[in-house]
Amino acid sequence: MSNPKPERVVTPAAASSIALTLKPVDNERLANLCGQFDEHLRLIERRLGVEINNRGADFNLLGDARAVQATAELLRDLYRHCEHTSLNPQTVHLFLQESGIERLLESGGSDAEREFEALKLRRGVIRGRGAHQIQYLQNVRTHDLNFGVGPAGTGKTYLAVAAACEALEADRVRRLVLVRPAVEAGERLGFLPGDLAQKIDPYLRPMYDALYEMLGFEKVARLQERNVIEVAPLAYMRGRTLNDAFVILDEAQNTTPEQMKMFLTRIGFGSTAVVNGDVTQTDLPRSQRSGLRQVLEILQGVQGVSFTFFNSRDVVRHPLVQRIVEAYDASERPMDSSDGH
Repeated sequence: MSNPKPERVVTPAAASSIALTLKPVDNERLANLCGQFDEHLRLIERRLGVEINNRGADFNLLGDARAVQATAELLRDLYRHCEHTSLNPQTVHLFLQESGIERLLESGGSDAEREFEALKLRRGVIRGRGAHQIQYLQNVRTHDLNFGVGPAGTGKTYLAVAAACEALEADRVRRLVLVRPAVEAGERLGFLPGDLAQKIDPYLRPMYDALYEMLGFEKVARLQERNVIEVAPLAYMRGRTLNDAFVILDEAQNTTPEQMKMFLTRIGFGSTAVVNGDVTQTDLPRSQRSGLRQVLEILQGVQGVSFTFFNSRDVVRHPLVQRIVEAYDASERPMDSSDGH
């Protein structure tokens, strides 16, 4: 997997949060603003790379400082707009386009160029691409607990594995622990054939692909035999303490609040933990709140914890992937009446 250098890097804004209360409080207007199952809020989250949590008229916005401020202004404008107009995903999409907020955020806050943060591995050097990837790498190097939140294709898992391999090769940690909730199997893996690693392997394939690229097939196999690289379903982490380890929890949006708390309290001395997920793509039952969404509120401002928020502009796969992400953002709208349905 290549990581081409962009010509210019924009210095990322610091993570920030804003508490916002929309007034006058009107439950009907608030329902109009949020949309069915909060679909309008989820659309704004994906487009602007922020986290929006609300209880009634009280909103808490998390993300890069500039994006959070822009989102607060957007919500105020939409709230005024929806007093006399019924919102749907299409009108929210058009409002975002006409507001120019995304273009403003793309321009960044500074034209100053800076060096890339690089991960030095025996097989080569891996560099962050773009402001958020660089911020993510800096955070992982300087914090014990790190959250990477954003859509698929933004490099969260790949860079986390690269950082883990660098730490292992530099003897900063003694082992790598790869964890993922197996929601698709309901965490009930016993009916699947094979040992524990074979049962959970399909769910960890993205991390394995990155490991093979960075360390090679044979070395990964040897390290697994020696338990230097360990794979574990989240359900099997209870009761453990992980010292001198680099721990990656992937697809964290599919954790329950109880599972997330259990995982975070496994972190031991000399360990680094990276938690990645996309809060807009949870596979949990609709009535179950995501542990990732909750923990982003709870741990804001806690020393030693970092947050990096990605959005569709950070997608580094095939250019078509970014266009697909953006098309999905724009497509959550009622069918055109001309379709005849």
